[in-house]
Amino acid sequence: MSTLRQFEYLVTVVAEGSFTRAAELLHVTQPALSHQVRALEREVGGPLLERLPRAVRLTPMGRAMLPHARAALADAERARLAARQACGLESGELQLATVYSISLGVLPPVLRAWRREHAGVHIRLFEHRHTDELRAAMTGGQADLAVGPPPSDWDGPVHTLGVEEFVVVLPPDDPVVGEGATRIELAALADRGWVHYSPENGLSDVLEQACAGAGFQTRAAIRTEQTAAAPMLAAAGLGPALVPANIIPTHFDGALLRPDPPVHRTLTAYTRSGPDPLTSAFVDTLARKAAVLPDHVRRRLAPAKTGS
Repeated sequence: MSTLRQFEYLVTVVAEGSFTRAAELLHVTQPALSHQVRALEREVGGPLLERLPRAVRLTPMGRAMLPHARAALADAERARLAARQACGLESGELQLATVYSISLGVLPPVLRAWRREHAGVHIRLFEHRHTDELRAAMTGGQADLAVGPPPSDWDGPVHTLGVEEFVVVLPPDDPVVGEGATRIELAALADRGWVHYSPENGLSDVLEQACAGAGFQTRAAIRTEQTAAAPMLAAAGLGPALVPANIIPTHFDGALLRPDPPVHRTLTAYTRSGPDPLTSAFVDTLARKAAVLPDHVRRRLAPAKTGS
């Protein structure tokens, strides 16, 4: 039967790209390391690594096994931490994975509240460009908990946090921004060059799908890899931007308009298996403190009151 130690050896060899360096890191002899990897290969019925003159590379069987080996090691570490934390939530480490826009807009008030309530628990944050990358990282055992859009075909628990709203950002003096206006038809911007995102950024898909739903194809005036840069570039007049409302800073001088049709994205927290007490406590904090639509943006998007 495969052991956690064999999984650790396999993962380390792949990470280091060398049996020699892996053996040094693990404080074992190279023959002992090679013996355990070969034993694992016999157990699964085929080669996991191709041994090259100066490196090693995964075989198709190895590529299939690697994420499960990583997940098994991560689960074992969580089991160890859960046992240590059985008496409370005073110490430990929570590994959290998300996408860039959520770490920018949704998580700061959550992490602030968590630090006040659980100052001894360290948060290790992993950020990803795309929701597909996030799901793959969680499948591979990277973190205890992921925060992002609902993952497809997910077997573990998924907790809905709320619905994220997107807004269109324009310069305050843009001709389509009327006095008191809070909405704009996306089709009215069909001839504009947009502040777009790099293709690897998941918000690129959100923008293109929203514009396609409004009947036109997005044309990029400029692309940015930095989610936080998009509203600033739009406010500076480089083109309209479609951004999560929760990333808008408190003192922001650009115009904010709700798109028509509206653009929304459900946000969730998900784990591979039933969460331990530490992870459950963080999910509770997420549910209470996640800034899905901050108050300062809600006020700006509210229709202007007319006098009697």
